[in-house]
Amino acid sequence: MTDTGWFADVAVRDPDAAGDAVREGRADAPDDWPARAVEAGVAGDEDEYYELLREATIAGTRAAVQERERADDQQLVHAVRAMADLSDAANEVAERAVEWAGSLFEDVDAGVDGARAVAERDPETLAEERAVSLCQRAADLADERERVREFVEAQGPAVAPNLSMLAGPVLAARLIALAGSLEDLAKMPSGTVQVLGAEDALFAHLRGHAPSPKHGVIYTHEYVHGTHPDERGSAARALAGKLSIAARVDHYSGDRRPELRDELDERMERIRAREHE
Repeated sequence: MTDTGWFADVAVRDPDAAGDAVREGRADAPDDWPARAVEAGVAGDEDEYYELLREATIAGTRAAVQERERADDQQLVHAVRAMADLSDAANEVAERAVEWAGSLFEDVDAGVDGARAVAERDPETLAEERAVSLCQRAADLADERERVREFVEAQGPAVAPNLSMLAGPVLAARLIALAGSLEDLAKMPSGTVQVLGAEDALFAHLRGHAPSPKHGVIYTHEYVHGTHPDERGSAARALAGKLSIAARVDHYSGDRRPELRDELDERMERIRAREHE
């Protein structure tokens, strides 16, 4: 590749093949690659060389994006985002459905559970039929959310075993989604991991309108929300520190490190012991 550049032994008229060459090829030193391409008969002139290079670069970028989207961690990202969307949709449809059903039936409870109960009724009028059907749609959305959650809980430990061990598969997937990928999460300092999901509060703090947030989505972890408010900052820092290490291990080696849980448990015992001092 040093002598002939990215176009060596490549069917440059095939953008996909040329794109692979652009992504995987290298040269030890810069050179006049357009001139070399013309001399080798790969391109008729410099303009054609750059047009071929443009097509190859686009093809290479497209392939890289497809690989990233198909990666296992990205499937977790899609799934956990779908969970959030399905939850919002189920609650919104249920709210409308039970309001409608409440005008037709007695004793209609609120929320998805209320919609489930209405969905079991036998409608007698056209209006009742539509209200019952809408309640069934709300229940279906909630059921689909649970099926997606089961997928996340099954796949999380395979994709990020240590992160899932410490955070639980769903929170692990949420952290990966907020970061963008497992690789991006692994590169983040623990202080950033600690406030992932609290971006609005962080920006408000930077503008001088609010105190610095102590935690983001990791608040849902029992070690944070279950700790006395006076010690939650310390708990969040301890958890974020171990989660950062877990993400790095998962991304760079994939080894399972059960000692991380033991170390976190011991640290949390010391933090919570201060509540009673």
